[in-house]
Amino acid sequence: MTKTPIYWNNAKKYLSKKDKIMKKLIIKYKSPSETILTSRKDIFFSLCKSIIGQQISVMAANSVFLKFKKRCKNKITAKTISKLSVTQLRSCGLSRLKAIGIKSLAKQTLDKSFNPKLIPKMSDEEAIVYLSNLRQIGRWSAEMILLFTYNRSNIWPIQDIGLLRAISKNYKKKYFPPESYVRLLNKRFTPYCSVATWYLWRSIDPEPIQY
Repeated sequence: MTKTPIYWNNAKKYLSKKDKIMKKLIIKYKSPSETILTSRKDIFFSLCKSIIGQQISVMAANSVFLKFKKRCKNKITAKTISKLSVTQLRSCGLSRLKAIGIKSLAKQTLDKSFNPKLIPKMSDEEAIVYLSNLRQIGRWSAEMILLFTYNRSNIWPIQDIGLLRAISKNYKKKYFPPESYVRLLNKRFTPYCSVATWYLWRSIDPEPIQY
């Protein structure tokens, strides 16, 4: 795991000045031991975890991921996955589409048609488009990768149910909050939307989000 992103303290000051609600959240969830956008910096690992967790509960995703990790003998790499069949992957609890997606990711990583070294040079939107070309990876998954694996500072994942719930709760808006209001907050929190997102998530989840 990595340390707190270098922009975090500046972001807290900026957001506290910009928004009273955000200031309250930042004060409330201040802790020396808080886990903040930590990452293994392993994009292959993170992409596999993203695919596994799609459209199932956190508990179910964790259960499947543990079986998947065991099947990989604790080595979640493209080389390891390339040696496993779709049937073997499905035995971990993966759907056929997810198993095929992970196999495809391993193949593209090994043949270098997917090159994560290009991502740091891309803008957020360019990186989202690039990642979304991978099988089973859509915009939301790409945004999670940019948030947690690359610690990009200005990701505002408006397809994320947790973020929308947190906006509704903290800003006393109906659920779903109006799109115009979500855009307003995006503008207000830029260039630190990732940090605002983390605190909003934290307000509805007893455990700090990790990926």
